[in-house]
Amino acid sequence: MAPLIRLEGLTKRFGDTIAAEDVTLDIVEGELFGLLGASGSGKTTLLRLLGGFEVPTTGRVLIDGVDVTMTPPYERPTNMVFQSYALFPHMTVAANVAFGLKQARLPKQQADARVEEALELVQLTGLGDRKPSQLSGGQRQRVALARALVLRPKVLLLDEPLSALDKKLREQTQFELMRLQRQLGITFVMVTHDQDEAMAMCSRIAVMDRGRVIEMGTPRAIYERPQSRFVADFIGGANIIDAEPAGPGRVGLPGLGIECVMTDALPTKGWVALRPERIALSHAPVAGGPWPAGLIEAVAFHGDFQMYRVRLDSGVELRVATSNVPGDPGPGERAFLSWAADAPVALTR
Repeated sequence: MAPLIRLEGLTKRFGDTIAAEDVTLDIVEGELFGLLGASGSGKTTLLRLLGGFEVPTTGRVLIDGVDVTMTPPYERPTNMVFQSYALFPHMTVAANVAFGLKQARLPKQQADARVEEALELVQLTGLGDRKPSQLSGGQRQRVALARALVLRPKVLLLDEPLSALDKKLREQTQFELMRLQRQLGITFVMVTHDQDEAMAMCSRIAVMDRGRVIEMGTPRAIYERPQSRFVADFIGGANIIDAEPAGPGRVGLPGLGIECVMTDALPTKGWVALRPERIALSHAPVAGGPWPAGLIEAVAFHGDFQMYRVRLDSGVELRVATSNVPGDPGPGERAFLSWAADAPVALTR
């Protein structure tokens, strides 16, 4: 199946600064696709190139097979929800939502019906006469969403749409956005710096750094089987350990002073990623070793789990996450670490 969106070799320079560098990716119809990265990684620039708010230095943007590289935003089958929401403070909610329809000269009766439909879709029925200042942050976010959806775009672009909301409201709105996306079948492309948000919402994620797509895949694949140490560390904060081949089914971890069984093959010297939750903690050595041991330097309580910082005898510090089980080792106690053979993930770049 041909992709709905195709970015081909997109590069964008601002003077000597490269904001996007040779980005090529496909997005299929009906996806909720995430562009994830830290500040300055190029994700918003890529979104603006897709929306027509920036023109690439080189490369092409195709939507539904049509080259729209030089097409202005108002002629593209896209609409954008900005991080600031960009609502007109002097207009009512209904007038804000109807703004694009008015620009398109849609007859008033049709426009009014479309506005009511859009407000119902985002659960704001009956609030059309209010001003943005009379709404909560979550309601203003939904007005911006309704204003974008009322034009019935093929692609909805969202630039950090939940960043201004508090934690509880952000989680609620995540589910609302996912519900809307499934209900409408519109392709969503969302920029976020929040790994948890991207993992929870997106069907696929492109992880960006310094203008380039470092890795792309489903949230599960990127989390459980990252291909690079950058992504392993950026998504969920894995322990990154120097490693070298040690024979069939084994890997040497010189920094820990041990060898261990490993399901992944490590063809050359590189690293392994160990997620904190894949490491077990115990008071006594576990069979199948040798396993590393060390002193628990700190424990952070997170409600449903605890995060340990363990200083191993080799001097290396590892993070270990465990559920809250009475009798687990505490700060200042000695502990032994162990993990399953499929826990270490081989990294060669």
